[in-house]
Amino acid sequence: MAIWNLGSINIDVVYRVPHLPAPGETLAATEVMRGLGGKGANMSVAAARAAARVAHIGAVGADGGWTVDRLMEYGVDVRYVARLTGETGHAIIAVDDSGENSIILYSGANRVLAGDMIAAALSSADFGDTLLMQNETNGQAEAAQIASQLGLKVVYAAAPFDADAVQKVLPYLDLLVLNAVEAAQLADSLEAKLEDLHISQIVVTRGADGCDHYDNIRKTKVHYPSVKVDALDTTGAGDTFTGYLVAGLDRDLPIAQAIELATTAAAIMVTRHGTADVIPDLKDIEDFRLR
Repeated sequence: MAIWNLGSINIDVVYRVPHLPAPGETLAATEVMRGLGGKGANMSVAAARAAARVAHIGAVGADGGWTVDRLMEYGVDVRYVARLTGETGHAIIAVDDSGENSIILYSGANRVLAGDMIAAALSSADFGDTLLMQNETNGQAEAAQIASQLGLKVVYAAAPFDADAVQKVLPYLDLLVLNAVEAAQLADSLEAKLEDLHISQIVVTRGADGCDHYDNIRKTKVHYPSVKVDALDTTGAGDTFTGYLVAGLDRDLPIAQAIELATTAAAIMVTRHGTADVIPDLKDIEDFRLR
């Protein structure tokens, strides 16, 4: 099968700082890195490194040709990435000495995707493929509806969180992935418990505390512990988790095995500085397990 990822592509500029800046504070960075990022690109790279067949649906500006080349180098099908005028999306990321981060996003080309381009890409999908989305592009509700009609599984990573955006895609979702803060926000906005939502599967990530899996068909909730490591940089860990999780499910792994794989990949990710360019592959996971 294949994963069709309607997702953002960003140019990440990452600054290493002694602590996250307070309002009005000027900080001197000790290191700066520039690389491929965006939740969409991160998840495409993670899924590809988890041995899935991934096609990215997105857009870059005139300054983003190298990001498309980088995606292709990592094994992602980029035939459905439009090259537009204007600027590629970008992110300014500050990472402190404990590995925590703060991020400023500029959407750029990510928010001006043509609906007919999205529809044309999905017309190439096969029954049983997966549509993966996040909230860094436009066209999510339309894509979810098309994918559902074509018999694709629809997965949504609800970040950056927006209650209205989630509600628009809820009727089409097979799997919802969100972190603990986003889960609380969604429950408050809907005035409902996660286990009462009409979504077959929900995974709530909890950072160092692992994750919870809600099976709303079987009415079960299972907690999975995290893999303990010393975190250097948490940027992209959630995206890595989601990409690996979806790739595992696309390969028909049982949910417990897919979560264990995703948890290990995310643990390795937080020991590295950077985003898409340092996402681990299956060999990294094998080596990590053999330590």
